[in-house]
Parts: sequence; structure tokens; C-alpha cells
Amino acid sequence: MGKRTRGERAGLSRTRVLDAALALVDREGAGALTMRRLGVELDVEAMTLYHYVPNKDALLDGLVERLFAQALPFADEKTEPDADAESADWRALLRTYAVSLRQALLRHPGVLSFAASRPAVTPATLDAVERGLTALTASGFPLGSAVHALNTLSLFVVGHTAAEAAQPTQADAPGSPAWLAELDATRYPLLTQAARNGAGTDDAERFDFAINALVTGFGAALDQGVSG
Repeated sequence: MGKRTRGERAGLSRTRVLDAALALVDREGAGALTMRRLGVELDVEAMTLYHYVPNKDALLDGLVERLFAQALPFADEKTEPDADAESADWRALLRTYAVSLRQALLRHPGVLSFAASRPAVTPATLDAVERGLTALTASGFPLGSAVHALNTLSLFVVGHTAAEAAQPTQADAPGSPAWLAELDATRYPLLTQAARNGAGTDDAERFDFAINALVTGFGAALDQGVSG
């Protein structure tokens, strides 16, 4: 048996390194994440971390992996890539994915600053995407349309959640419902009515409305034989 590395002696693993990085980003934002700072968090030298993540880009890709692993209903590593894919309802699968991804992003808003700009490149993330594509193509999606559907849904969820996280916390900030409710009702009768009644102002309701519209649209395109 070979001599254990310092990282192994410290009880490190790639999962532990990524979880520590995610916790750091949650507390202080993505700008605080450096290999040196992460080493301090884990009580090891920064060079020790390169055994688990070869560079900063790999670290960021790993964080995206950890985030999407919390969200993808087809990301279970214990499941074979095609298991239950043909019997899964693709509409329910996509809705579950979208809702879970939004919840994961809201739990880890620091990842939002780079989630949309980092494509799926780690084996675990690619395995999850492969399972999703398997489910969609087994349900009749042409491969190009399946890729479009997953990408469109993912980008929408990230963008919508980023907008939610960026909203001002002050109740009467410009653009808020309270602010809109005080506009001139003769000039903006519908805007002020919506703000005062709360119509269309709930983020979760807006999200569900949009996801249902997207999924319904995917189904209509599939029924019409539209392919990507």
C-alpha cells in the first residue's frame, strides 16, 4: 500500500473540496474563491488542492456540477444512463428539473455569476445531460430538438433566478410593486392595478407560468414534427 498524500491524511476528497468551495462562495461570493483561500478553509496548502482540481477553471466547473447534481432528476449516478428513460414522462421530467434547478440556485446564489457561462464538461454533468437526452429522444424528440429543449430550459432557469436574486431588498425600491402602485393611475391603469392587486408580481408564479408555457411549446413543436 502506497504512502498516503497530505490531502488524504487530511481526509480530503474531490467532493469535500467542492463542497467547501461552494460553502465559501455562498458566504462571500465568487470573487472570494481562490485556491489559496480554499486551502485555508480546508487547513491544507493550496498546492494540495491541485490533486483534486487541476486549476481554477476545473474548480468552477466542479461547482456547476455540484449545483446541477442537486437539480437534475436524471443525475443519479447509481442509475444506468438509460434506466427508466423510456417510461418517464418527459413533461414531468423537465418541470421537475426546472423547479429543482431554481431552488438549488436560490440556495447558492453565488454560483449564478458564472453558471450560465460554463458549459457541461465534467463527467458527472455530462452523464446527467446524456440521461436527459436519452429520456427526451425515447419520447420522440429528434436529437437536435432534445438538445435545444434542455439548453433552452437551463438558460431560462438561470436567467430568471439571477433576476430574482438581483432584486432590491427595499419594499419600495424603484420597479417594486409598492413603487409601481404609486404611479399615476390615469396614465398606467393596468400597471398600478396589477401592483396593488399583486397580479403577476409573484416570482414563483411567474416562473411556473413560463415553465409550463415552455414545456407546452416543446410538446406542440414535437406534435407538429418540428425538428432541430
